[in-house]
Amino acid sequence: MESSVVRELTRILDEFVALSPAGALPRQPFDPEWVSPCQVGEPAQDGTIAWRPRRRIAAPDWSGLERALGAPLHPDVAEFYGSFWSDPVPVRAEEGAAVLIQVWNERDHERLQENLIGHALQKMRRREPLTLFVACTDEGDLTLGVDNATGAVVLEQPGQPPLRQVAATLAAFLARLEPAEAPSALSG
Repeated sequence: MESSVVRELTRILDEFVALSPAGALPRQPFDPEWVSPCQVGEPAQDGTIAWRPRRRIAAPDWSGLERALGAPLHPDVAEFYGSFWSDPVPVRAEEGAAVLIQVWNERDHERLQENLIGHALQKMRRREPLTLFVACTDEGDLTLGVDNATGAVVLEQPGQPPLRQVAATLAAFLARLEPAEAPSALSG
């Protein structure tokens, strides 16, 4: 059975793809050293490649991350990052614009885990509750993260305690987002 996080993320990703001009797929610059399971076809003459969010066949193993965090990963975060291969996706909410962080390939997955561990270590040093970022906002360095203990989505600035709760759950937060059109051929 599909969770509400996966259901809402699927909706956003499907609607994002539908925003592409004339029914084409989103495009981004092609890098032969940074290929993804979500790329479609061959690179075009302009140096871009089409892509489409693609469901992951198997959920990733989060045990190394959980050992580093010293806590189990909140299931909503595991589903958010473990369900699709995708480029980051721009979205809009009442509060403004943001970009949902997604995982492009296995190397990106490893980099995400390293960044989450670094973020967690900062939180531990300051004795703050563990939050795990899921989106960047268009407001300077503000991010949106999931409180690993409660599942609430919070707005925060790196190096600071959360500014405020944005939604009670990640699914509730995703439910009120609408995808925005990506900048042409530069989404990644």
